[in-house]
Amino acid sequence: MKRLEETELFRQASCIALYNAIPGEVQTAGFLEKWFEKKQLLLPLIVGDDLRLLPYNGTDSLKPGIFGIMEPIEQKTTVDESEIDLIIVPGVAFDRQLNRMGRGKGYYDRLLSTLQAPKIGICFDFQLQDTVPTESFDKKMDMIITEKEIVNG
Repeated sequence: MKRLEETELFRQASCIALYNAIPGEVQTAGFLEKWFEKKQLLLPLIVGDDLRLLPYNGTDSLKPGIFGIMEPIEQKTTVDESEIDLIIVPGVAFDRQLNRMGRGKGYYDRLLSTLQAPKIGICFDFQLQDTVPTESFDKKMDMIITEKEIVNG
């Protein structure tokens, strides 16, 4: 997360979509608490087969979602997708060609197909592979950050 904070993309972004981590993913709880009063942070809410991005307003604004992941409580406040400056994406694995392998449900693939913002995948070094399987609808990342390196497009 420190490497992410040092990127120009992060520094210039005022509205950032990211995720609330599950076990095995780079943890984001401390990052959320550190930044939510300085930048507008959005978290995904699963609605049917899609993700909606809603503002994060502190831990009191979350509830367990369908998979037990803490999600924003449904609210009328939404943010226009054109206002999102950056999206931080989790994954099971990434590769050096900036491909992402998710969990197979397609939530992020559908979301990323509608967003124009730069996409940064964050993962642990062991999750960065030489290649991962891809499908035609998969969206490439613009950057991948691990604790050891940054892979740029």
